[in-house]
Amino acid sequence: MGVATRRFAIASAALTLAGLLASTSTLRSGALAADGASPAGLVRILSLGGDVTEILYALGQSDKIVAVDTTSLFPASALKDKKSVGYLRALSSEGVLSVNPTLIIASEQAGPPEVVKAIKGSGVQYVDVEEKQTAEGVPDKVRRIGSIIGADGDAQKLAAKIEADFAALDNDRKQIKIRKKALFVLAVQNGRATVGGTGTGADAILQLAGIDNAAAGVTGYKPVSDEQLAELAPDAVIVMTRGESDRHSGDLALSLPGLSQSPAAKNKSLVEMDGQYLLGFGPRAPSAAHDLMNALYSEPGKTAATP
Repeated sequence: MGVATRRFAIASAALTLAGLLASTSTLRSGALAADGASPAGLVRILSLGGDVTEILYALGQSDKIVAVDTTSLFPASALKDKKSVGYLRALSSEGVLSVNPTLIIASEQAGPPEVVKAIKGSGVQYVDVEEKQTAEGVPDKVRRIGSIIGADGDAQKLAAKIEADFAALDNDRKQIKIRKKALFVLAVQNGRATVGGTGTGADAILQLAGIDNAAAGVTGYKPVSDEQLAELAPDAVIVMTRGESDRHSGDLALSLPGLSQSPAAKNKSLVEMDGQYLLGFGPRAPSAAHDLMNALYSEPGKTAATP
């Protein structure tokens, strides 16, 4: 075989090998796609946090979401249509990575810390979203998420609407002549109430609704004694509901010895609201605060609606 012939044979063999490698690569890519991995350019979002999920849906990005956590209660279709990776604060790296996300948008409340650290080290893009429970913070959060997913225009429109809703709420708040004092009861266990003090979402929504927090002397969510409850003497008690089966919690709270003689119990001033709606601090936050304001300053015992 001549030199030219040998060179031609080597070149032919190289081309054949390259073709085989390309074919194998294509087959592998196809297998990955079949297993749920994303082809190049396809965004697969894992949304962690009820507020994050609500904002993504409001921005029309639901088709890009592949999985959510169990706090993603609104819209109801989120947990029905998407895979769940478990509770926001009790994630596992295996569960998160098993849904093959290309982008993780997570509330800063996600945890545990060591799991979040491991996920961030996996190579998947991970973006933290600061928990902002103020009239300024909610629209900022919308703009932040919009910039992450390339939906700045839609995010700006949504943020502007939220700002207008908060402005209207502020105007209504200024019309309140005599502010009422309410107690947010998170749970009742073993005869003791856990209440929402300062630095909590409960305190934030009360302030937005023009209501003084009866537990302002408490920091965070803390269980309190009957003696402490009696001293708080709220005008109203506010509880969260998580469906029809959970609507007994309000009556249970008012029956506690520390609250049974309170103005709230005597006037049967009890407000029950959906938990995610009340404390989610997503796009519906202005409406939640407004409904809470109306419920407390109008009819005692009113159950606020959830849009």
